[in-house]
Amino acid sequence: MRVVAGEYRSRPIKAVPGKNTRPTTDKIKESMFNLLGSYLPVGGRVLDFYAGSGALAIEAVSRGVGQAILCEQYRPAIETIEENIRMTREEAKFILLRGKNRSRLKRWYEQCQLRFDLVFLDPPYHSAQLQEDMVWLKEQGLLTDEALVLCESDDHLELPGEFEEFYLLKQKSYGITTLRLYQYKGVE
Repeated sequence: MRVVAGEYRSRPIKAVPGKNTRPTTDKIKESMFNLLGSYLPVGGRVLDFYAGSGALAIEAVSRGVGQAILCEQYRPAIETIEENIRMTREEAKFILLRGKNRSRLKRWYEQCQLRFDLVFLDPPYHSAQLQEDMVWLKEQGLLTDEALVLCESDDHLELPGEFEEFYLLKQKSYGITTLRLYQYKGVE
């Protein structure tokens, strides 16, 4: 795996050892950022809610996002993320929240009151609850108005085109993987 584009382009990214974490391939990662296109919030804040190796957050910062918050509870993944963040040589742009993503993120938000312009939801396919995650993020006040949520799932997961102030902007399938880009139209 490598960083596809931007400031860290071509730098290697380590994968999480073992079979507990499914890495997002370079091809899918490139497709995700192509789907984002001009929507990428340059200078904004991104949340990688199921960070794994941290590759999506690192790619976003490489392409101009100002700060990335990564959530992860699996110890080998945390160690891999730490190594991958060191590779950027810009550790100050990343915050790694260790532990259960919802409880840890809620505590972080209570301390700093910072919200997200872009969220990556790439959970393990067998336990994907993307719609529930988006509603939870909204209810916690974690999203800016016009925030983007980029979801990765297997092709069996059904999601509506519109729900709870989330509107589907784009959807693409690549083999068994489906990418969906939603926009949150909340009221600030």
